[in-house]
Amino acid sequence: MFFCHDGKGNVLLHKRSQKCRDERGVWDAGAGSMEFGETFEDTVRREVQEEYGVLPLKIEYVTTKNVLREHEGQQTHWIKNLHWVLIDPEKARIGDPEKIDEIGWFPLKSPPQPLHSQYLDEVDILKEWLGKRGEA
Repeated sequence: MFFCHDGKGNVLLHKRSQKCRDERGVWDAGAGSMEFGETFEDTVRREVQEEYGVLPLKIEYVTTKNVLREHEGQQTHWIKNLHWVLIDPEKARIGDPEKIDEIGWFPLKSPPQPLHSQYLDEVDILKEWLGKRGEA
């Protein structure tokens, strides 16, 4: 899980396509699964490039969190490793048109609607983390 940012208070979000496994048609930050042998940072680097066609300039680890939720009547449990990723906003593009309908830059606190079910929780975590660094 990662939020790409431009270093000026804006984050890159994407609208999930109808081909996504869940939460179709909502705005979300980036995410993906680890491949065997990858570090967290390797995974973020690969996923940012796959989703947005750009290499990260800086990757910062924020936190790890358990996510327990229900999806289509079944309980799910996954691990979120949240990262804050600086990218060049001029180079960002849709890298995975099968899963992403559109992308856009938005202030962290003013996202488009509708949002992924985890978005507000992730923003709360980021605000606290950025606040401790004097950046909120």
